[in-house]
Amino acid sequence: MFDRIDEMSVNAIRALSIDMIENAKSGHPGLPLDAAPMGYVLWAKQMKFNPKDTHWINRDRFILSAGHGSALLYSLLHLVGSKVSIEDLKRFKTYSSNTPGHPEYGVTEGVDASTGPLGQGFGMALGMAMAEKHMAARYNKPDFPIIDHYTFVLSGDGDLMEGISHEAASLAGHQKLNKLIVLYDSNDVSLDGPTSNAVSDDTRKRFEAYGWNYEFVKDGNGLEEIHHAITRAKGQSEKPTIIEIKTIIGYGAPNEGTNLVHGNILGKEGALSAKKKYGWEHPEFTIPQEVYNRFKETAEKGMKAEEDWIQLFKAYKEKYPELADEFETAIHGELPKDWDRDLPVYQAGDAEAGRMTSYKMIQQLSKNIPYFWGGSADLFSSNRTNVKDEEIFQPETPEGRNIWFGVREFAEAAAVNGIALHGGSRVYASTFLVFSDYMRNAIRLSALQKLPVTYVFTHDSIALGPDGPTHQPIEHLTSFRAMPGVVLFRPCDPNEAIASWKLAIQSKDHPALLALSRQDLPVLPGTGELAGEGVARGAYVLSKQQGDKPEGILIASGSEVPLVIEAQKILANSNIDVSVVSMPSMELFDQQSDEYKDSVLPHDVTKRVSAEMGSTLCWGRYVGLDGASIGIDRFGASANADELIRLNGFTVENVVETFKSLKMKKQLV
Repeated sequence: MFDRIDEMSVNAIRALSIDMIENAKSGHPGLPLDAAPMGYVLWAKQMKFNPKDTHWINRDRFILSAGHGSALLYSLLHLVGSKVSIEDLKRFKTYSSNTPGHPEYGVTEGVDASTGPLGQGFGMALGMAMAEKHMAARYNKPDFPIIDHYTFVLSGDGDLMEGISHEAASLAGHQKLNKLIVLYDSNDVSLDGPTSNAVSDDTRKRFEAYGWNYEFVKDGNGLEEIHHAITRAKGQSEKPTIIEIKTIIGYGAPNEGTNLVHGNILGKEGALSAKKKYGWEHPEFTIPQEVYNRFKETAEKGMKAEEDWIQLFKAYKEKYPELADEFETAIHGELPKDWDRDLPVYQAGDAEAGRMTSYKMIQQLSKNIPYFWGGSADLFSSNRTNVKDEEIFQPETPEGRNIWFGVREFAEAAAVNGIALHGGSRVYASTFLVFSDYMRNAIRLSALQKLPVTYVFTHDSIALGPDGPTHQPIEHLTSFRAMPGVVLFRPCDPNEAIASWKLAIQSKDHPALLALSRQDLPVLPGTGELAGEGVARGAYVLSKQQGDKPEGILIASGSEVPLVIEAQKILANSNIDVSVVSMPSMELFDQQSDEYKDSVLPHDVTKRVSAEMGSTLCWGRYVGLDGASIGIDRFGASANADELIRLNGFTVENVVETFKSLKMKKQLV
């Protein structure tokens, strides 16, 4: 099946990878040189994709989980005719090029996910395979398999050491994701040396225990053997597959088989030596036309596959017009016209925990948005993020919209990234705010990839009480506010919670984090009229001063807003006239015009006090040098919630005294 031109094509991948890395004087040649054969077989013979339309919804996905081997991926994208030119390859790792050091979604056409933090590509592939199975169950009809594709992953030894790979592999096996296929570049070497210094896992036993099919290829250069293993994997009906392919890291290079070729350039002599071993005699960045022609066959096959699919979808749309319209809306990342109908309404006198308001929102959004789904890390009963009228997403019910992620927070966050990257879903994940630490690196990739994922974090403060400091978030709000590309909401009452959810579900280019209370929050006067626009602007004056201009400002988020409103009343009794600002989202407030920001926090009103049950670090820019922040800069304790709140200074009396102390200081100057 494979001939001389196929062998030449494999070596073309290697040669281009060497040229890129040598030209940049930086890179990781080890993986591209040893994995070129598996990359070629997959892309040229097994994968269904159209390089001229890298967003076709029914294409096979490819995730280079070992993202440090990006030169391999860029070489393939160039050779197959995607929008990666020789000039782009020459700009590898340079500022503002479309060939960055690690693959970046949204930067390079044909890159299906941003990878580099090892293991996360594996986790995102899990989500893609879940999305494929879920969408197939919802939209496919007899004779109309409009969603029918595979998710392929290329993983290295490092990926499989990372804990996320264990979480993701376990869940994939449980879900019987037979269209998930992992090519394991098994070269027994990592950055520092032989993997035997750190790991002695039996890969076959490990993955078979997870419920996977295992294939073994003893020769990483054996194109036929690799091809047949992938074909057998595609024949699986109930199991994902891992194909362990034994390779020699940096194959052909002077230091092949050692860690010295993992992340070091070969150098001029080393590059020439490797190319000589491949029989490659062409100048740098030069590819013979016969190689381009061979890859052109792959491209034409992919274009034909998409053309056939377009015809299939036209027939599908004639027979199932409503379902087809829904499908198109979903894959275009839009919301149905009536997505916000019949949402919960709250009046003064009502009171409800943030997590319960969120629960009601999720129920109605699920009714209004058929492709809205998500799950929890074994905390449905606490997060209240399950949809009561929907089934569980399971092998027997893949149309189910409640995802039981189990106690696997990192894999949960990576999986929802994968679901969002796949397209066709609005997806959310949930856990306690304190356990967002397990998700942090995946949330960072949500932001980096500009994915509209919603994270529902409940139990947002020490107010969860007796469970103690291990469960009480302190630094979490501040740390997420420091993360670029994230929008965090901490609503003060049910009306703000509704507004926060509405903004989150409409996001197109960023993840939204909802920090929600366990305890009841009263509906505050004014939020019914002001919260919609106020939350969208990040902060607003919820309770005005009595006079034309405030003497000071009390600022708070979440459950502390009712506290400062009570303090405002006490201060008024002492003829101290202050305004109250609710600040549910610092990120959105910082995006507003200077004029608006000054209307909320007038620059010449310097006496300001903030209150939030968490780290005070991020509040300094809002209260200024003349202000004060009431917060918690130490770990919590195990005690009754009301006692903890009082002991940490979240009382009306402390807010009043803190503000008065600012007034006294000002008078003494």
